[in-house]
Formats: sequence, C-alpha cells, structure tokens
Amino acid sequence: MPSLPLFILVGFFAQMIDGVLGMAYGVSATTFLLALGLPPAVASASTHAAECVTTGLSAASHFGFGNVDKRLVRALLIPGVIGGVLGAYILVSIPGDRMKPFTGAYLLVMGIVILSKALRHRGHREVTTHLIPLGLAGGFFDAIGGGGWGPIVTGTLLARGNEPRSTIGSVNFAEFFVTVAASATFFATIGFTFWKPIAGLAIGGAIAAPLAAWATKHIQPRPMLATVGIVVIGLSIRTIVLALGR
Repeated sequence: MPSLPLFILVGFFAQMIDGVLGMAYGVSATTFLLALGLPPAVASASTHAAECVTTGLSAASHFGFGNVDKRLVRALLIPGVIGGVLGAYILVSIPGDRMKPFTGAYLLVMGIVILSKALRHRGHREVTTHLIPLGLAGGFFDAIGGGGWGPIVTGTLLARGNEPRSTIGSVNFAEFFVTVAASATFFATIGFTFWKPIAGLAIGGAIAAPLAAWATKHIQPRPMLATVGIVVIGLSIRTIVLALGR
C-alpha cells in the first residue's frame, strides 16, 4: 500500500481538475489509484468515500464565490441522487465496464461540440429543458462507471450553451448530494475497508477545493470551454480504448 502523502497528492490534483473544470475527479482519482496498484473495487469505493468530503467543500466554496445557480441545482439534485443509488446497486451485480464504450462515445461527441463552441464562441444562453433525465443519467453513470457526473452533466450543459462559471459551480454543488447517496449505497453493499486512500484523497481534495473554486471565478470563459472540451475528448477516448481492449 502506497504512503499517505502520495494519496494526498493524488487527491489534490484530482480535486483541482474537478473544481476548475467541473468534472473528472472520479476518473482522475480512480485512474491514479489503479496505477498505484490498488484493486479496482478498492479504488472505486475509496474515491466515492473521499468525494463525500471533497464535493462538500467544493460545493461550499462555489456557493461562497457566487458560482451557484439555485434553480439549476434544484432541477439536477433529486434525479442525480436517484440515478446514483440505482447505479451503485446495479454495479454490485453487473460490471460497469460493459457500459463504458457507450458512455465514452457519448462523451466524445460532447467534447467535440464543446471545443467547437469555444472556437466559434457566440455568447451564452440559458438552457433549462431536459434537466431531469440529464441528472438521472449523470448520477447513474457516475456510480456505475466510477465517474461521469461532471463530464455528462457539465459537458452537456456547456455544449448546449450555458454559461461556464455558474454551470460548473452548480453541477459541483449538486454533485455533493449525488456522491453521498451513491457512497452510502456502496457502504451498505460492499463496505469500505481501506482507510489510507480514503483519508489521503479527502485531505488532498480539502486543500484544493477552495483554490479550484477561486480559479473558476477568475478564468475567462472561452479558455475554460476549450480546456473542458479537450479534457472530455481525452477522457472519452481513453475510456473507449481501455474498454474495448479488455
């Protein structure tokens, strides 16, 4: 088992990515943990447990910096929680890897759309339709695939033209409740037996959460959109390649 400081470093970088871009904490943290030699089940459970702390601090930070649209949070929160609980239960009996190629293909399209929007920026428009199924899908795939709330929900909203700062802040705020629901379901079914990765990820994420929220408020929208698009494209290609290579 690697040392606690290494897990703290992993948690810090994963939360900086998620807090600034509104996505990829779960994917980043789980990828790092697997690279460090942890079993997949331990990596996934540890990431979700630590996210209860990091998403809570991230939510509070974004709220404090004025990055949260309460109407958007209300529309996403309950469907996201329901999707997270369903996904966690299904993951116990059905391998999430079977879903990854389809999720990766969807995210690849979203990433291309986001990047295209950043290159031909035409301003923002508030989109409030189809938020319930979006939250449901985001919570479901986040639990069953080890990550996906940010890429699916944030990625879709940005691709539809929503303003980046309030979108990222609101999705991060709602993510706390989705994570708690999914994590409670994992705890009730498979439990958490390794404290070191959980503690390390939580500590590192706690340090990074306010820094990432501050950075979100001061980064210009177009570079942020371009960065999100590139990240989504990269993560989706990686997901597809790894899933099809097994």
